[in-house]
Amino acid sequence: MKELLTRWMPNPQTLRQHKHLRCFARWLDHPGLWHLNRRSAAGAIAVGLFMAWIPVPFQMMLAAGAAILWRVNLPISVATVWLTNPLTMPALFYMAYYVGRQLLGLPAVEFDPVLSWEWLSSVMETIGKPFLLGCAVLAVCSSATGYLLIQTGWRYSVCRRYRQRAERR
Repeated sequence: MKELLTRWMPNPQTLRQHKHLRCFARWLDHPGLWHLNRRSAAGAIAVGLFMAWIPVPFQMMLAAGAAILWRVNLPISVATVWLTNPLTMPALFYMAYYVGRQLLGLPAVEFDPVLSWEWLSSVMETIGKPFLLGCAVLAVCSSATGYLLIQTGWRYSVCRRYRQRAERR
């Protein structure tokens, strides 16, 4: 697993010199942001999955800030945010609304989606509370699940390699 992730990670030096990231250069020097181990990978997945459910633009910047704050792998946390992309966002955000509606015990509200700010502001008055509650619940649940899956999978991988090495001896 580590070998696969290492191949796809960008070079930290290249990112430090990127014109949009130079202002963060002093924070990007921490080795924990680039090191790939069980703790940093699991934490990065948790950060990325949590930020993916926050319904705001610039989720990648939020994930990068959280990765810097908690010293977890920066590229993995930013890449994980792309769980919510233009193709998956409608289904995932409807699921968030559904979860929030079920938790609050509210009836379903029918609406015809129109891509405009006026429509968005009017519909948020009716579905905003269940939608945001659903986003929060799914953010916490998916973040915790992702963290536990990476921790467990990484541990299993290490134990399996150790057993294979012992059998070869």
